Amino acid sequence: MDMATASLAPGMAPEPAHAEPLPETGKPHLRGCPVSFAKLKALLAADLYRYAGRVSTGAFLKHYAFTPGYKYTVLMRTAGWLKLKPAKAFGFYPLAKWLLLRARYKYGFAIPEYMEIGPGLFLNRFGGFYFHGDTVLGSNVNITHGVVLGYMNRGAKRGAPVIGDRTFLGSGAKVIGGIQVGAEAAIGANAVVTKDVPERGVVGGIPAKLLSDQGSDGYINRLAPPELLAACEGALHGWRENQPNTKSF
Repeated sequence: MDMATASLAPGMAPEPAHAEPLPETGKPHLRGCPVSFAKLKALLAADLYRYAGRVSTGAFLKHYAFTPGYKYTVLMRTAGWLKLKPAKAFGFYPLAKWLLLRARYKYGFAIPEYMEIGPGLFLNRFGGFYFHGDTVLGSNVNITHGVVLGYMNRGAKRGAPVIGDRTFLGSGAKVIGGIQVGAEAAIGANAVVTKDVPERGVVGGIPAKLLSDQGSDGYINRLAPPELLAACEGALHGWRENQPNTKSF
């Protein structure tokens, strides 16, 4: 099992359909890379709103300087954008990648720049974030330290997780394999998720069991507003189509 690394649209059926997992090649891809500088700025604006409650130059400088989660997100998305440029942006991509790796070891974030991540990412605290590059994250997702979103190499759950919009993942949660987590779900601290989670499902324990249908209400702070999300439409290079509970950003 590769645990090195981890959708977007509001609705999801209580019994999610299983999308065909992509083959595991062990190589980076380009699906989560921002397609233009304008889309990069739109994604970072939605991310910034989650931390600051506003979008401004002052807020950007403050959170880039003092908030590890936002600083890493800026470096990650910027490296992804440069990864698409001709000749790797004439040397700027290697520099951005070096800065990203430096932040990875400093803060404990193992999230690749090519992973499919919707707008409004909020990384709470720092340390122990390990996301497989084939994982898909939705918009306005809250993730707390110690979360692992990993790949399963075989079996019925082969693949990487798909995490729905406005989902909360508590400290130390583990979601391994081709698990579909519905929109507005909440995964408890230290839970080990081995089965699909329905929309607004609350799960906890080892293995995780469904505890209620109260969802993530109260756990998702400062949702990026619709106008910021709309600006992110079409932002990612190769968002997988026909995934349950996903939308192209």
